[in-house]
Amino acid sequence: MADQVPAEAGDAATLSEDVHRLIDEGKALAAAELAWQKARAAYAGRQAGGIALLALFATSLIFFALMALVLGAVIALGPALGAWGATAAVAGTLLILALIAGLVAMLKARSTARLIADQRDAS
Repeated sequence: MADQVPAEAGDAATLSEDVHRLIDEGKALAAAELAWQKARAAYAGRQAGGIALLALFATSLIFFALMALVLGAVIALGPALGAWGATAAVAGTLLILALIAGLVAMLKARSTARLIADQRDAS
Protein backbone atom coordinates (compact mmCIF):
# COMPACT_ATOMS: atom_id res chain seq x y z
CA MET A 1 0.00 0.00 0.00
CA ALA A 2 2.86 2.36 0.67
CA ASP A 3 4.14 1.79 -2.87
CA GLN A 4 1.03 3.31 -4.47
CA VAL A 5 1.43 6.80 -5.79
CA PRO A 6 -1.58 9.08 -5.27
CA ALA A 7 -3.36 9.96 -8.50
CA GLU A 8 -3.05 13.52 -9.64
CA ALA A 9 -6.05 15.53 -10.84
CA GLY A 10 -4.73 15.46 -14.44
CA ASP A 11 -4.54 11.65 -14.42
CA ALA A 12 -8.13 11.34 -13.26
CA ALA A 13 -9.34 13.68 -15.99
CA THR A 14 -7.41 11.74 -18.62
CA LEU A 15 -8.84 8.44 -17.39
CA SER A 16 -12.33 9.91 -17.40
CA GLU A 17 -11.85 11.20 -20.95
CA ASP A 18 -10.55 7.80 -22.05
CA VAL A 19 -13.59 6.06 -20.57
CA HIS A 20 -15.97 8.50 -22.29
CA ARG A 21 -14.13 8.09 -25.59
CA LEU A 22 -14.28 4.30 -25.20
CA ILE A 23 -18.03 4.47 -24.57
CA ASP A 24 -18.53 6.74 -27.60
CA GLU A 25 -16.49 4.40 -29.81
CA GLY A 26 -18.50 1.45 -28.51
CA LYS A 27 -21.74 3.21 -29.40
CA ALA A 28 -20.41 4.05 -32.88
CA LEU A 29 -19.31 0.44 -33.37
CA ALA A 30 -22.71 -0.86 -32.26
CA ALA A 31 -24.48 1.53 -34.64
CA ALA A 32 -22.23 0.49 -37.53
CA GLU A 33 -22.79 -3.20 -36.76
CA LEU A 34 -26.56 -2.66 -36.63
CA ALA A 35 -26.47 -0.87 -39.98
CA TRP A 36 -24.40 -3.70 -41.49
CA GLN A 37 -26.80 -6.37 -40.21
CA LYS A 38 -29.80 -4.40 -41.52
CA ALA A 39 -28.15 -4.18 -44.94
CA ARG A 40 -27.46 -7.93 -44.93
CA ALA A 41 -31.06 -8.69 -43.93
CA ALA A 42 -32.41 -6.38 -46.65
CA TYR A 43 -30.22 -8.08 -49.28
CA ALA A 44 -31.30 -11.54 -48.12
CA GLY A 45 -34.94 -10.42 -48.22
CA ARG A 46 -34.60 -9.16 -51.79
CA GLN A 47 -32.96 -12.42 -52.87
CA ALA A 48 -35.49 -14.68 -51.10
CA GLY A 49 -38.25 -14.08 -53.66
CA GLY A 50 -36.07 -15.03 -56.61
CA ILE A 51 -34.73 -18.07 -54.78
CA ALA A 52 -38.26 -19.22 -53.97
CA LEU A 53 -39.35 -18.83 -57.60
CA LEU A 54 -36.37 -20.83 -58.86
CA ALA A 55 -37.02 -23.55 -56.28
CA LEU A 56 -40.67 -23.70 -57.33
CA PHE A 57 -39.68 -23.92 -60.99
CA ALA A 58 -37.16 -26.71 -60.26
CA THR A 59 -39.75 -28.60 -58.22
CA SER A 60 -42.25 -28.30 -61.08
CA LEU A 61 -39.73 -29.69 -63.54
CA ILE A 62 -38.96 -32.61 -61.22
CA PHE A 63 -42.69 -33.33 -60.94
CA PHE A 64 -43.12 -33.38 -64.72
CA ALA A 65 -40.04 -35.59 -65.13
CA LEU A 66 -41.48 -38.07 -62.66
CA MET A 67 -44.83 -38.00 -64.45
CA ALA A 68 -43.02 -38.76 -67.73
CA LEU A 69 -41.29 -41.67 -66.00
CA VAL A 70 -44.61 -43.01 -64.72
CA LEU A 71 -46.21 -42.66 -68.15
CA GLY A 72 -43.21 -44.38 -69.72
CA ALA A 73 -43.52 -47.25 -67.25
CA VAL A 74 -47.22 -47.66 -68.06
CA ILE A 75 -46.50 -47.63 -71.81
CA ALA A 76 -43.59 -50.07 -71.42
CA LEU A 77 -45.64 -52.50 -69.33
CA GLY A 78 -48.70 -52.17 -71.58
CA PRO A 79 -47.81 -54.94 -74.05
CA ALA A 80 -47.02 -57.40 -71.25
CA LEU A 81 -49.85 -56.60 -68.82
CA GLY A 82 -52.42 -54.80 -70.93
CA ALA A 83 -53.41 -51.16 -70.44
CA TRP A 84 -55.35 -51.67 -67.21
CA GLY A 85 -52.82 -54.12 -65.79
CA ALA A 86 -49.90 -51.77 -66.49
CA THR A 87 -51.78 -48.86 -64.94
CA ALA A 88 -52.61 -50.94 -61.86
CA ALA A 89 -49.03 -52.20 -61.53
CA VAL A 90 -47.52 -48.71 -61.73
CA ALA A 91 -50.16 -47.18 -59.44
CA GLY A 92 -49.76 -50.01 -56.93
CA THR A 93 -45.99 -49.61 -56.93
CA LEU A 94 -46.35 -45.87 -56.37
CA LEU A 95 -48.80 -46.44 -53.52
CA ILE A 96 -46.47 -48.94 -51.86
CA LEU A 97 -43.56 -46.49 -52.15
CA ALA A 98 -45.75 -43.71 -50.72
CA LEU A 99 -46.77 -45.95 -47.82
CA ILE A 100 -43.14 -46.80 -47.05
CA ALA A 101 -42.13 -43.14 -47.20
CA GLY A 102 -45.05 -42.18 -44.96
CA LEU A 103 -44.18 -44.84 -42.40
CA VAL A 104 -40.53 -43.77 -42.32
CA ALA A 105 -41.62 -40.14 -41.88
CA MET A 106 -43.98 -41.12 -39.06
CA LEU A 107 -41.26 -43.10 -37.28
CA LYS A 108 -38.79 -40.23 -37.58
CA ALA A 109 -41.41 -37.76 -36.30
CA ARG A 110 -42.15 -39.97 -33.28
CA SER A 111 -38.45 -40.41 -32.60
CA THR A 112 -37.88 -36.67 -32.78
CA ALA A 113 -40.89 -36.00 -30.54
CA ARG A 114 -39.55 -38.47 -27.96
CA LEU A 115 -36.13 -36.85 -28.10
CA ILE A 116 -37.62 -33.39 -27.55
CA ALA A 117 -39.80 -34.69 -24.71
CA ASP A 118 -36.76 -36.32 -23.07
CA GLN A 119 -34.81 -33.07 -23.29
CA ARG A 120 -37.69 -31.14 -21.70
CA ASP A 121 -37.92 -33.67 -18.87
CA ALA A 122 -34.17 -33.51 -18.31
CA SER A 123 -34.14 -29.72 -17.96
